[in-house]
Amino acid sequence: MNESVSTINAVAKRKVGARDLARYLGPAFLVSVGYIDPGNWATNIAAGSDFNYTLLWVILVSNVIAIVLQALAAKLGLASGRNLAELCRERFSPATTTALWIVMEIAMMATDIAEFLGAALGFHILFGITMPIAALLTVVAVYIILGVERFGFRKVEFAIIGLVSVVGLCYVVELLMAKPDAGAIASGLVIPVLPPGSILVAVGIIGATVMPHNLFLHSEIIKTRLDMMRTHGWTLRHVIRFAFIDCLVALNISFLINAAMIVMAAAVFFSRGLPVHSIEEAHETLSPLLGTLSSGAFAIALLASGLSSSVTATMSGQIVMSGFMKFNISLWWRRTITIIPAFIVILLGIDTLKILILSQVALSIALPFACIPLLLFTSKTSLMGEHKNSRAVAITGGMVIAVILYLNILLIMQLL
Repeated sequence: MNESVSTINAVAKRKVGARDLARYLGPAFLVSVGYIDPGNWATNIAAGSDFNYTLLWVILVSNVIAIVLQALAAKLGLASGRNLAELCRERFSPATTTALWIVMEIAMMATDIAEFLGAALGFHILFGITMPIAALLTVVAVYIILGVERFGFRKVEFAIIGLVSVVGLCYVVELLMAKPDAGAIASGLVIPVLPPGSILVAVGIIGATVMPHNLFLHSEIIKTRLDMMRTHGWTLRHVIRFAFIDCLVALNISFLINAAMIVMAAAVFFSRGLPVHSIEEAHETLSPLLGTLSSGAFAIALLASGLSSSVTATMSGQIVMSGFMKFNISLWWRRTITIIPAFIVILLGIDTLKILILSQVALSIALPFACIPLLLFTSKTSLMGEHKNSRAVAITGGMVIAVILYLNILLIMQLL
């Protein structure tokens, strides 16, 4: 185990309580924005408008998977003092490391396209400007939020938590106006059904909810809490417990927002037999059905979602490149480079909803390449010491990976 962590963990200086937990909360909220990003909007709107409430259980299962994996990623960063990408480079052969890096960079490209498109769509819908101009505004807004880090990482966390709160409040408004069927919601959550033609959207939901780059991001940013251990006299066991609670709170909020997206789409679009082929169409349809307040809330939430997730995606890309390859470029240059594919999609006028869904499917296929190393590392005594996975946690993690692989195989078979 990392020597500095062992030193910090030696003595609990005082009783740890709710105030300490409040000081700790933040890393999982930063990660959680990737769970309500524009890719989620695309898959959730498709799920609700095409299949009513029947795919709500997929969101619930995805959330359980996310909590397990993010808690493991946080524990890995805390106990080892290194992030997931760094450990892959240290523990695997150069060829394996390079292959994993390539897969993750492809996944990061898919992520960047989804986040950037979503933010640009938010500006486009909210202000009625063209998509290329909206894209330029997105670049400026993301640069401004990234610049907040100069005033301390905690300020970035607060900015992101604020944007997540905006998304949540907007969907409270949406649900109050949509008046969904409570009985159908309960049935969709507990009865696992895959209607004909729904496998692509179901796997897209998994990919949109459990994103591989978030595992790398969480295992890195969690290390900001090691300094807090010194300051507040926490033990490593305390902080790992806080990390789990942080994941429970943040990701369950994301679950409620994702479920609300499906419920809104089912209550407004499916119930009226209205097919939705784009996010813009969803916005335009809301206005005559539920009024301008609802459509305005939709646009504001989409913008907040796209901007916040664009920031965390850029941070994740930096962590992946640095960890795997020991190669660093500034966040500003990385953001500039990674907007190119999204700009191409915008300029060519490609169907944004379809691109968003396909990007999430790509993330689902890439996910096992991050999950398997994560489970292996967190099960090693040499890395984790007394905090290595128990047998129950290892079995649960294995089952999670098996579910992801099974759904991916189903998808590939269908596509073939």
